[in-house]
Amino acid sequence: MTEPAENKSPQPHPHLSGAGAAQQKSGHGILIAVIAVLVVIAIVVAGVVPRLRAKAALRVETNTLAVPEVGVIQPKRGSTAQEIVLPGNIQAFIDAPIYARTNGYLKIWYSDIGAHVKKGQLLAEIDTPEVDKQLAQARADLNTAQANENLSQITFNRFEGLKNTDSVAVQDVDNAAGDYAAKKAIVDSARSNVNRLEDLQSFEKIYAPFDGVITARNTDVGQLIDSGSSGGVAKELFHVAAIRTLRVYINVPQQYSVAAKPGILADLTLAQFPGRKFQGKLVRTANAIDLASRTLLVEVDVDNSTGELLPGAFTEVHLKLPTEVPSYILPVSALIFRAQGLQVASVQNDNRAKLVTIALGRDFGATVEVVSGLTDADRVIVSPPDSLVDGEEVKIAPSNPQGGSGSASPQPR
Repeated sequence: MTEPAENKSPQPHPHLSGAGAAQQKSGHGILIAVIAVLVVIAIVVAGVVPRLRAKAALRVETNTLAVPEVGVIQPKRGSTAQEIVLPGNIQAFIDAPIYARTNGYLKIWYSDIGAHVKKGQLLAEIDTPEVDKQLAQARADLNTAQANENLSQITFNRFEGLKNTDSVAVQDVDNAAGDYAAKKAIVDSARSNVNRLEDLQSFEKIYAPFDGVITARNTDVGQLIDSGSSGGVAKELFHVAAIRTLRVYINVPQQYSVAAKPGILADLTLAQFPGRKFQGKLVRTANAIDLASRTLLVEVDVDNSTGELLPGAFTEVHLKLPTEVPSYILPVSALIFRAQGLQVASVQNDNRAKLVTIALGRDFGATVEVVSGLTDADRVIVSPPDSLVDGEEVKIAPSNPQGGSGSASPQPR
């Protein structure tokens, strides 16, 4: 009986079978090693690449943060007429104390404080009995001297007529002429004394020297009046002030002295008139700087026809001074105080910072006036970093929708 055909296939050689198995095992090991290396490489790549990316990102961020972000503003032009406010005291245009020129007792007064008087108006009368008696005596002496003069003139004329007839001696004629001249001089002296006493008597009446108002009355009826001519102390009787036009003297700082010229308008404000301004005009200057205060004394006149303003009052004078040098207004936060002096930082077209030395004018508190160092095209940095140096690269912050590019401080990052 024959075996099936499948059972007749040749059997593998035992030695060949062992070698193939070993080769197969070696191929599996290499594959596993390659896979392990690939896994290790993948792990290394997965750990290193993010770190490299993070380091690169950090470098970029560091470089970006190293460039400061700043806010900028355009300098605002100051007005062509600068206004300075200076304190001043209102004074009467004419102010005069009234004294007596003769001694006596006050007989009567006609005007009290606050009275408006006209030039030549009688203010008071003084009773001067001593002067009256002296005047009467002087007039009598004048009459005596005139009588003696007349007699001497008659004698001289008579002798002068007889001189040509040789009836009198030449010496007698000369004596008569000398006596007549002496008597004439005595008359002139007596007449001058009478005139002096008449003038003293005229001083019994006190008159107003100009139109004005009586601001003080320092005497009363029956009071002894001493003119001071005999060594006593003269006492002021009245004080008169002309107030239709008032003067205000103010001291203008030296830096504004060139612009303070006659004809400039000025406004006066007073605490007792809130919201009101009284217009005046600068009329004259001292044309000299005071050595102690370094100021220029100027006079401002103001019309006071209504009589509302009173002499002696304190006022603030708003003086409008024209300026020939363009000025700019900057916030105080833009200023840089360093050893090089007062500076501001501006941004150039290449986004580089430039430090500019400036000169200040007026200080308004939150803002200041810059009179030199800036132009209209400058972009000034507000609140510059303390470490900012000339030529440093900067980045302009985004504009503020409400304040534009002129925000007071850089935008937060």
